[in-house]
Amino acid sequence: MTVTVTPVRIGFMPLSDCAPLVMAAVLGFDRRHGLQLQLSRESSWAGLRDKLLGGALDMAQALYGMVYGVQLGIGGPRESMAVLMTLNRNGQGISLSRRLTGLGVADLGALAARLRAAPRSHVFAQTFPTGTHALWLYYALASAGVHPMRDIRSVVLPPAQMVEAMRSGQVDGVSVGAPWNRIGALEGVSVPLLSSAAIWPDHPDKVLASRAAWVDAHPDAAIGVVRAVLEACRWLDASEANRLAAAEILAGDAWVAARRDAIAGSLLGSGSEGSTGWHEPLPMGFHADGEVNFPWLSDALWFMTQHKRWGLLAEHPEYEAIARRVQRVALYREAATGIGVPVPEAERRSSRLIDGLTWDGRDPRAYADSFAIRQPQHIEAV
Repeated sequence: MTVTVTPVRIGFMPLSDCAPLVMAAVLGFDRRHGLQLQLSRESSWAGLRDKLLGGALDMAQALYGMVYGVQLGIGGPRESMAVLMTLNRNGQGISLSRRLTGLGVADLGALAARLRAAPRSHVFAQTFPTGTHALWLYYALASAGVHPMRDIRSVVLPPAQMVEAMRSGQVDGVSVGAPWNRIGALEGVSVPLLSSAAIWPDHPDKVLASRAAWVDAHPDAAIGVVRAVLEACRWLDASEANRLAAAEILAGDAWVAARRDAIAGSLLGSGSEGSTGWHEPLPMGFHADGEVNFPWLSDALWFMTQHKRWGLLAEHPEYEAIARRVQRVALYREAATGIGVPVPEAERRSSRLIDGLTWDGRDPRAYADSFAIRQPQHIEAV
């Protein structure tokens, strides 16, 4: 008997947190659900976005903020989007070049003092204007009294180029995903400043995203992909041995094509701290009985508040209505319960960030307007 297998084209970036997608394909979780995940390695977030919107990809590993940037038409095309699940939490970070730390900049306070004393004399790289890494950088600097739109110069670089950019003196610091902070430290190019979990403990990071039209046209395939990826997330969190096995696979040329020890350290939240100074207060997580993967409404709302805070939106959006359209909570619930993954009853969660503010998603307009440091004028994302 011939078994029909549905191909689904999914884009990913060569980062440690592409592990759920890679392992879903490598371990055959996709075949259990009648699918074949056809993974496409991309070189930049902008390129991945354009392929997704153009239909060359059906789904993608995506920066949370990037999805909402597209939904809102910030600095590029506008398209109705869908967030199906969260792929991971924690595991990102901000690093400083050895040249900068050699001048005595050893912590966030010292960095803030230097940046305020010499506005726009230092360059920091992030991976996408509306994306996760840009917002971690801006939030951390603002918590220390630095206005990121006035006191630094920010440039966009693909993750794999950041270590070399620090080595060559092109940038003074980076905000980037794993394993690149660890690679910079292992190669003596950079020094870790902050783990992203120090900015927002157990923050959401990458999501599984698609165009809303594709999900609406292929609901069964979308549910099947979520189930396959959930199984991979559950496998990754099951044991240290599984994560080490994943690191071995991810290091290969088809996937991340980077140092196995750095990938393993980022997946485990340990490994190379003694030689690099890198410390993870909370390790990268992929499942935690589904807590990681649920498409929390409050997580989506937070990214829109930061887009408004930094002048990427001229007016407050309809926060709640937009988040409820994009976050496919009902689809996720059906997918998760079908394979025995617990689903929370609430749609919001509460978090305390580096500046001491608590975010619970209940009044996004007031939250966005509450910050002393913000960009009141609308600016275009580049």
